[in-house]
Amino acid sequence: MFVCAGCGAELTVPLARVALPARAGHRFGHVMLPALMEPGTYAVDAQPWGPPWRRWEETGAGEAAARGVFAPVPALSFGPRGSVVLAPGDVRGTVLVPGRCDGSCMGPDGRDGPNLACAGCGRPVATRIDDCSQWQAVRLHPPAVRRFPGPAHPVTGWDAVVRELRDREERSTPAVEPGGGWSPHWEAGASVALAHLLAASAGEPVALPGGLVADVFGRVLARLLPSGAPRRTLSLAGPGLPAVSGCARGIALVPVHPQTGEAWQPAAGTPAVPLPADVWSGLAFPRDRSRLPVTGGLPRDVQRDDPLPLRPWGPFVFDRRLFLHTLARLPEVRRPWLRRIHDRACELPWSAGLF
Repeated sequence: MFVCAGCGAELTVPLARVALPARAGHRFGHVMLPALMEPGTYAVDAQPWGPPWRRWEETGAGEAAARGVFAPVPALSFGPRGSVVLAPGDVRGTVLVPGRCDGSCMGPDGRDGPNLACAGCGRPVATRIDDCSQWQAVRLHPPAVRRFPGPAHPVTGWDAVVRELRDREERSTPAVEPGGGWSPHWEAGASVALAHLLAASAGEPVALPGGLVADVFGRVLARLLPSGAPRRTLSLAGPGLPAVSGCARGIALVPVHPQTGEAWQPAAGTPAVPLPADVWSGLAFPRDRSRLPVTGGLPRDVQRDDPLPLRPWGPFVFDRRLFLHTLARLPEVRRPWLRRIHDRACELPWSAGLF
């Protein structure tokens, strides 16, 4: 639970901390999106967020690098680090601040700073985000709130996390939605992972496993990395999978713990590429299973009664904004070959996909 730092009034329901979802910086379509966070949970954004903003030209490469940004971005936030992100329905005791609710289209987007005030003392305490294409959320302003101590929530072990994802399919996110489009949650997670994957590749061709991994990453890597015989190998690694021996030429696609946000650690010496646990589970343990018996076959017309597996209507499309946001914050982007990829992506119109 969080309370107002000014008067001590309760501002939220009791909450359990989880990892900040990869889709926090993802924008999708021209629609009203659901809440970013699950009810009863909160996450802490370690990066600066909110105004004041400064353009790259005003900041300079040296100061930007000191703030963890290593390639040009349109603007840098000089707001506080550590904003607390939660679902709007978990907020209590706040009122909107008149004159601070501007947005791009259908609602406030936080451009004016905190737009929610404590109903008890009037202190600005949070920012409500409710504009089209953005996941709905409330961000508590770190200097204006404090956490009220509550019962500790035990961290679930890796084996239990994967077992729950495999046993309860509704907890994992399907790659393809009923309409045939790729899941925006997968697009967000893969866009972050792509930046890490390129950095780990050192600019060399990468061999991919078949199936969904190739469907997601194969097309874009073929465009961004040199052609020729693969010199590195990408493998799925994590709990529930056979151990992958450490290899200087190997790259491991690993899950991020849904509570702590920490990536599963592969064998020593193997670079890790993080993916949200439910997306990683969909790659490591695909749902598609043969509907035919091992021997014999089904009677005529029986198979047509079973729904066919969902198939995408087009190739996988990455979120360029989220990809660039992640890539600019990796020190490896200062390598000339990776900086060229960054700059090419920046030159594309914002309405375009990634290459």
